[in-house]
Amino acid sequence: MKVVHIITRMIVGGAQENTLLNCIDLIDQYGDDVTLITGPSEGPEGQLLQRFNHPRLKILEAPSLTRNINPWQDYRAYRQIKSLLKQLEPDVVHTHSAKAGILGRLAAWKLKVPAVIHTVHGAPFHPFQSSLSRTLFAFCERYAARRCHRLLCVADAMTDLMVEGRVAKRHRFTTVYSGMAIDDFLNANERRDEVRQELGFADHHIVVGKIARMFKLKGHEYLVDAARQIVERNPDVHFLLVGDGNLRSEIVRQIEAGGLTGHFHFTGLVPPTDVPKYIGAMDILAHTSLREGLARALPQALLAGKPVISFDIDGAREVCITDETGILTAPQDVATLVDGICRLAADRDLREQLGTAGKTKCREMYSHQLMTDRIRAIYEEVIAETQGK
Repeated sequence: MKVVHIITRMIVGGAQENTLLNCIDLIDQYGDDVTLITGPSEGPEGQLLQRFNHPRLKILEAPSLTRNINPWQDYRAYRQIKSLLKQLEPDVVHTHSAKAGILGRLAAWKLKVPAVIHTVHGAPFHPFQSSLSRTLFAFCERYAARRCHRLLCVADAMTDLMVEGRVAKRHRFTTVYSGMAIDDFLNANERRDEVRQELGFADHHIVVGKIARMFKLKGHEYLVDAARQIVERNPDVHFLLVGDGNLRSEIVRQIEAGGLTGHFHFTGLVPPTDVPKYIGAMDILAHTSLREGLARALPQALLAGKPVISFDIDGAREVCITDETGILTAPQDVATLVDGICRLAADRDLREQLGTAGKTKCREMYSHQLMTDRIRAIYEEVIAETQGK
C-alpha cells in the first residue's frame, strides 16, 4: 500500500514514537510505501527524527503546520497538506494529533482518499481548558470525525471521552493499544547497578521515577509537593525526573524551596532508546499528569517489573490497577499519593508482586509489531469497504 501519516510535530513524545514505529513496521513487515508529513519540530522537547529514523521512510515538511491556532496559517497548512497528498496519491491517510488530525482529514476526504484513518492519542478537549476552548475543540473534532472512515484510540478511556463529547458514535471507534519495543523494557534491569551508580543512588535508596516532558498539565508540581512529606517519613526515598521542558526552572525552584535538592535527580532530555535504562534504575514509577491518552511510561515501567502509582486520568486505569499492578489515586490527591508511595517504598515484596503482575499483563498488549498488524488489517478493511461501494 501507499500510506501517508500526518502529525503536527515530531518532538520526543509518546504519540510521535508510536507513529514512527508504525511507519517503520509498515515498511519492514509489509513492504509498504510510507511517507510522513509533519510540521516544524522545534522546541525544548527535542526532535525525534534526528535520533530514530529509517532509510526508506520519506519525510515531508508542511512549514505552516504548527501547534498553535492561527486561522490564516492553518489554512496555508491545509493547502500544503492537500498539495502533498495530491502528488502522493495515497491509498491510506492516517492522521495523528489535534491540528494535523483535523487538517489532514479534511484534505484527504476532499481528495477522496480510499482510507482516511485518525488515531486519538489524547482527547483534544479536557476539563482544564476554558469553556470556550473546550467547546471549539469538541466542535472541530465532530466536524473532522465525519470526514474519516475509522477512528482509533490508544485506550478504551479515549473512546469513552470522545463518545461522551458526542464526537462520533461508539461503533466508529476501535481500540489499538500504543505499541513499543517491549524487549528493551523487559531487559531494562540489566544495567540497573551501573546506571544507579552513575546517577548517585546508594543501594538502600528507593527511587521513584517520573517520565514526562516538563510542561503544563504533566503534574510535576504534585510529585514535588508530595516529596516533602514522603522524605520526612522515609529519608531513603529519592526521585528521578526523566525529561526536560519549559517548566524545568519552575520545578527546580519548587524543589529548592522545599529543601529537597539532594533528593531529586534530573536526566535532562534523553532519546527514547535511553528510557529503558532509566526505568531499570527505578523502584517505582509515579505518573501525576492531569491529561494523557495512556501514558507510555506506565506500561513501560510495568514491562520492566516496576509497580506504578498514577492519578486516575484517561487510560491509566487500564494498566494501573490498585493492588494488582500498582496504586490508582484521584487526580491532584497529594495525600493519597504520599501514602501510596510510602507504602510501596516500605514493602519490597509488594513492589515485586505488583511489578511481576504488570509485566505479565503488558507484554501481551504493547508489542509495536502487534499494533501495526492490527492497524494494517483496519486499512485493508476500510479499503475493501470503500472500493466495494
